[in-house]
Amino acid sequence: MNLNVRCLVRSSSSSKRLAEWGCELVYGDLDQPESLVDAVRGATVIIHCAAMVGDWGPTEAYRKVNVEGTRALLQAAMAGNSLRRWVQISSLGVYEGKDHYGTDEATAPSTTGIDGYTLTKVESEQLVCDWMKSKGLPGVVLRPGFIYGPRDRTVLPRLLERLQSGKFAYLGSPDKLMNNTFVGNLCEAIWLAIERDDVVGEVFNIRDPRAVTKREFIETVCEAASLQKPKKIVPLPVAKFLAKAMERTWKLLGMKQAPLLNNARIKFLGLNLDYSIGKAQRTLGYQPSTDFRDAMPLSVKDLITSNTSQ
Repeated sequence: MNLNVRCLVRSSSSSKRLAEWGCELVYGDLDQPESLVDAVRGATVIIHCAAMVGDWGPTEAYRKVNVEGTRALLQAAMAGNSLRRWVQISSLGVYEGKDHYGTDEATAPSTTGIDGYTLTKVESEQLVCDWMKSKGLPGVVLRPGFIYGPRDRTVLPRLLERLQSGKFAYLGSPDKLMNNTFVGNLCEAIWLAIERDDVVGEVFNIRDPRAVTKREFIETVCEAASLQKPKKIVPLPVAKFLAKAMERTWKLLGMKQAPLLNNARIKFLGLNLDYSIGKAQRTLGYQPSTDFRDAMPLSVKDLITSNTSQ
């Protein structure tokens, strides 16, 4: 299949690999509407995965990029009259910040996000869904969980650093489940969303074929990196109390960096995050091919190799 791929990239971003892959690069940003016109000109498929990501900072900063930036991109795309499919990369984080046991798409997203990122991901998804209903946007929404894989330079490096320091501790029971999503499995879902005309207007939860416990998640990382497996456990009520106290203190001090414990990290490491992908399997035809036990060691090895070669 001969595909012409165009990527919207910031001038400050490292885009060498994209250029090596033969991608056409358009420099701009979601908060620069004028740059989006060239980015979407003639595009038949748009995969919208750009966002301001984080677990700390003013909500309005996230909203400017995640909501208003999405609105500007939608306007540019629809004005071009060439769009055949819009794939919105949302997040399983749009659901309420509590324990989940098989939650599916019948459960509405929570409009009271625990942080600016989560709340504005909900608002961005709702904006796209509104356009699908009112303006005929040929869209499909995918809600992946925690995305990991080769070339991850954000979450995995920080996790490895914490494990190497020996200071990592589980927050509550290590047997609670993660919402892990290997990037290769997510790409399989994206291709299905592009190719299947009968799923336009739908929303799908996306994760790996098997949810893993936090213990398996962490210990697999440790095995791949030849690190000692952690044993320490902080009781969840204690962790929540500390997170609330730290957040309050950090806000009073006007700190720009997130505290060691906050509500977003409690959600990631302390809650049971089990979401159903039954609808994606039945309707989208999603049959993720890579298991966590294969995907995570591959991801860690890539990170270690990259670090040692620098």
